[in-house]
Amino acid sequence: MNTVKHKIIEALTELGLTLPDAPKPGGSYVSVNVRGTVAYVAIQFPIQGDTYLYTGKFGKDLSIQDGYDAARLCALNTLAQIDKYIGFENILGLNHMDLYYQAAEGWDEGPLVANGASELFAYALDSAGIHSRAILGVQSLPRNFSVGITTSFTLIHSSI
Repeated sequence: MNTVKHKIIEALTELGLTLPDAPKPGGSYVSVNVRGTVAYVAIQFPIQGDTYLYTGKFGKDLSIQDGYDAARLCALNTLAQIDKYIGFENILGLNHMDLYYQAAEGWDEGPLVANGASELFAYALDSAGIHSRAILGVQSLPRNFSVGITTSFTLIHSSI
């Protein structure tokens, strides 16, 4: 195991987490698309194995803590995609994250949900995990997932 991956696995272990197998795409697209020195990771949902977790709407079916945990799982799945298709040693850092969430009318705690992913990226990737983000409330998400994230990473080389 390379040194970069070892540090990330160690950080996840400190949090009581393990790097999962990368979820398969749910349609006709690729999980990671590389253009030049940027890798775009397709939307990741709170999926564990073949199980869909954290379905429903915040403020109705799910709590803020559920959202935090769901976003953290999305971030773990993102890291699994990077590990499988890019390799941690090939990334310079996380650029940006978009978080999409579905909620009951009037619920407005998206930033607290997004922190689940943002904090995991920052902890696992150290300074390479610091990023900008956008938080978007949507009417619905596929399979009634409560949250999903998309990300982009800068690569060290464009020949990945």
